[in-house]
Amino acid sequence: MDEWRSPAVTELRVTETHRAPADSREVGVLLSIDTAMGSSVAVGTPARIVEVSSDDPRRHAEVIGDLIARAYAEAGATPAETTAVVVGIGPGPFTGLRVGIAAATAFATGRGIPLLPVQGHEGVALAVLEAGSVAQPRVLQDAKRRELFVTAYAGLDDAGIPQRRHDSSLLSRASLIDEPGDIWPTGIPAGQLVRLAERRLVSGRAFAPNRPLYLRQPDVQQPSAPKRVST
Repeated sequence: MDEWRSPAVTELRVTETHRAPADSREVGVLLSIDTAMGSSVAVGTPARIVEVSSDDPRRHAEVIGDLIARAYAEAGATPAETTAVVVGIGPGPFTGLRVGIAAATAFATGRGIPLLPVQGHEGVALAVLEAGSVAQPRVLQDAKRRELFVTAYAGLDDAGIPQRRHDSSLLSRASLIDEPGDIWPTGIPAGQLVRLAERRLVSGRAFAPNRPLYLRQPDVQQPSAPKRVST
């Protein structure tokens, strides 16, 4: 472990994502990157999906390279074998989310391979729905400023992909009404994003639009009209 640790990385967590019997294993090697909550990277091969993650909520840029290197090593694959890059597009905060999107875009562009955008909450919902503990999960994520990112799901379609009953939105904490299916993830599982991308590729389902889900207007905006100058 020590050989992978840089001064910026205090802890890396390595997990192997379970494959369901219906999962395809014929789409090559996929790299998955998400930095909406902490940082998570996964590499999926025909044999296994290995995820390496860090819970650090701030140092996304410092840890992302270590996570990618470790994920390939644990999966027994190389960047040259990669056939596509799965990227978590949020919802998430601007500062963290853009690091993962930039890293995934740079990798895909450099290798000349497709970029496959997936909503991060979809990966959380997939794990919950397959576990069978919640029939209609609602994923809630801290958005700071006393607000939450919220996405509600109805179940799995015939391709095993979570279907939304309400699109991702920004909700004030004060207006939150608890529901039995509320899920508060501690991170976005990049390994589940690999499984979602595989299922979309095999079933021909479309991927999400290639744009980040910030769900909040930028703090700095272009003025609508020039200010008058008094003399």
